Amino acid sequence: MEIRQSTESDRSSILEIHQHAFGNEKGGVIATLVDDLMHDMTAVPVLSLVAVEGKRLVGHVLFTKAEVDGAEVPLSAQILAPLAILPDSQKAGVGLRLINEGLEQLKKSGVDFVFVLGHADYYPRCGFRPAGSLGLCAPYPIPEEHAGAWMVQELNHNYLGQIKGTVHCSKALSEPQHWRE
Repeated sequence: MEIRQSTESDRSSILEIHQHAFGNEKGGVIATLVDDLMHDMTAVPVLSLVAVEGKRLVGHVLFTKAEVDGAEVPLSAQILAPLAILPDSQKAGVGLRLINEGLEQLKKSGVDFVFVLGHADYYPRCGFRPAGSLGLCAPYPIPEEHAGAWMVQELNHNYLGQIKGTVHCSKALSEPQHWRE
């Protein structure tokens, strides 16, 4: 399997991956979000990676710009959203490979923090930990029963636990419906 940056010619396959991974209704919403994020200037810089088996795209992950309002030092942040793997390729490590490659590239480019709102049992496998308890709030309040789903990973420096604030994301991702279960 190859992990590489996506190209414009991958666009329809990427949208199909999200559609199939999340099912028809939710998949359509997620595919629209991905398309919007890829063209949202407030999301730049964007890191869009695909997993390719043979000539077939089987997975996609997107990282977009975020800011931490209230941070006392300048820092660079990204949000991982969304990650999708075709159903017949799930549970084979594709998602972990996409995430880890993305984190490595972002670390090399100087990104300090990566945030994710996702499954509390899955993302810690890649080094994510709860962000709210560290003083880093999501763009919208996360219900207490889902507090562990809002996570962060520090890639550079040693700011975690010292920086507090609210994360702000791109215009396309800042809609409240993207922050609910």
